[in-house]
Amino acid sequence: MKRSVMREQIFKILFRAEFNDKSEMPQQEEMFFDSGDIIANPRDREYITNKVNRIIDKLPELDAELTKEMKGWTIDRIGRVELAVLRLGLYEIRYDEDIPAGVAISEAVDLAKRFGSENSGAFVNGVLAKFA
Repeated sequence: MKRSVMREQIFKILFRAEFNDKSEMPQQEEMFFDSGDIIANPRDREYITNKVNRIIDKLPELDAELTKEMKGWTIDRIGRVELAVLRLGLYEIRYDEDIPAGVAISEAVDLAKRFGSENSGAFVNGVLAKFA
């Protein structure tokens, strides 16, 4: 599976985290993979699951950094799609040494454009650019 496709799957599971308690996420991940919407080999599934879990573990730090840099915005005011994309993008910038910051931002903007509102891509780009 291409990395961009795996990133999209990670985003989709992170989006579920907005509506479920952390303790429910293993079940949510199982339901996600069992839905049949995505066919992931065991290696890709492990990569996706591990990355989602690492991001979820870092949510307090990620949210604190986002809150600090977003002038006039709070986590509660951001759309859930944009928040999931920002968390993923910021995690990749801060903690994923295999992914250059420019790639993380570009991929996050693409996800925001595909799944968010009309201005989501520009918003995500503006926020994440502060971390690059």
